[in-house]
Amino acid sequence: MTLSRRGLLAAGGAVGALAATAAGSGTAAAAPGRGHGSGRGGVRTGFARLAADGYRLLAGQKVGVVTNPTGVTTDVRHIVDVMHPDRRVDLTAVFGPEHGFRGTAQAGGSEGRYDDPATGLPVYDTYLKSGQELADVFTASGVDTVVFDIQDAGARFYTYIWTLYDCMEAAALAGKRFVVLDRPNPVTGRAALGPVLDPAFGTFVGRREIAQAHGMTVAELALLFNKEFLAARPVELDVVTMSGWRRSDFFDTTGLPWVPPSPNMPTPETALVYPGTCLFEGTNLSEGRGTTRPFELLGAEGIDHRWAAAANAQRLPGVAFREAYFAPVFSKFEGKTVGGVQLHVHDREAFDPVRTGIALLVTAKRTWSGFAWRPDNWIDKLTGNTRVRTMIDAGADTDEVVGAWAADLAAFRRVRREYLLYR
Repeated sequence: MTLSRRGLLAAGGAVGALAATAAGSGTAAAAPGRGHGSGRGGVRTGFARLAADGYRLLAGQKVGVVTNPTGVTTDVRHIVDVMHPDRRVDLTAVFGPEHGFRGTAQAGGSEGRYDDPATGLPVYDTYLKSGQELADVFTASGVDTVVFDIQDAGARFYTYIWTLYDCMEAAALAGKRFVVLDRPNPVTGRAALGPVLDPAFGTFVGRREIAQAHGMTVAELALLFNKEFLAARPVELDVVTMSGWRRSDFFDTTGLPWVPPSPNMPTPETALVYPGTCLFEGTNLSEGRGTTRPFELLGAEGIDHRWAAAANAQRLPGVAFREAYFAPVFSKFEGKTVGGVQLHVHDREAFDPVRTGIALLVTAKRTWSGFAWRPDNWIDKLTGNTRVRTMIDAGADTDEVVGAWAADLAAFRRVRREYLLYR
C-alpha cells in the first residue's frame, strides 16, 4: 500500500517516543561540527530511532538491508554489525549498491555476491540490477522486509537514490515490505535547483523527473517515488524520520560523523559543489578525480589563468575561483599536470552549485579552444535534456541557460512540497 503523509506522520509518532540513546547505536549526539557549522548537533538518524524503539517496526520479519559504509551509528559502528548480534531483529541478508556494501569498489564497480567475513551474512549485489532481475534477488534472499540506509549527496545523478528507486520497484514486484531509515541531505533541504530530467534521458544517473539538486532526504524521495512514479504498483512503504534535523542544516551542523559515501565524495565540502561541477564528467576536462579535491578542482592541458578570470567576472554569489594546477593520479589526464580552477565557497548560504556549474561550462568553452563535450553526449544524461549543451554551443550566457528550466523547476517544486517531512 502507499503510505499517505498523514499515515506517515502517525507512524513517525509511534516511533517517536524513543529513549535518549539508541540501543546499540552510541550516543545520541556526537561532537559539534567544525568549519562553517554552528555545532548545534543533536540530530538522530532513522536508524538511531529505530534501534531505540527496540526494532519494533521489524518485529517478526526476516530483514535484509541495502546499505554501504555510510550506514553507521554516531560512534561509527556499522548498522549491520550492530544489528547482527541483536536478538530483537532477525537480520538475514545484506544488499550492496555501487562501490559495494563495505566500499571496496571504485566508481562504476561493485563487490558481487559473497559472504561477509565479519558477520557471515550473505551479501547480494544490486548494482545495475532493476525490475524483475532485482526482484528475483530479493526473492532468492528469503527476506520479508528490505531496509534502506545509505547517506545521499543531494544530487540527481548520485546513483544511490536510484538504487532506492530500483529497490522499491523490485520489492513491490517481489511482494516485500520496504522501510527507509532517513539521513540528512548534506547540503540542506532548503530548495530544489537546476533542470528537471526529461524521462527520454532516463539512465542510472537519473531515472525520473526530479531536479538536478532535489533538496530532499531519502525518506522524502521514497514517498515521492512511491506516489508519483510507482503508483501503478506501489511498494508497502514505511519510513523512519530523523529527529533534530532542520531543512537549513548543512551536514557539519548535525553532530553526525561523515563517512565518504563513495571514493570521490571525501568531505561534505565535496557534496556542496558536486551538483554543479559533476557536469564536467560530460566534458573532456578533468572533474578532479584522482586528486585530493575531486569536483573542487577542474582543468585540462592548455588551460591557463584566463578561465579563473572569466569565472570570477561572472560575480557568482558565495564562491571565488583560484587559478590552479594539478596532476591527477588516475582518471582523466592521469600523471599529467593540467591547468584550471579551484572553487572556494566562502558563503554557502548564498552559493548556487548548479548555476555555478553552468557558468563554469560557459566560461571554459569561451576561454579554452580545446573544450569539447564527451562524444557520447553524457552531458545530456547528467542535465536530463539537450538544452544545456545546445544552448552553450549556440553561445548562450549563464542567465539564458538557467532561465530555460525555470518553468519545469517551478512545477517540480510544487510536487516536491507535498512530500517534505521537516520544516
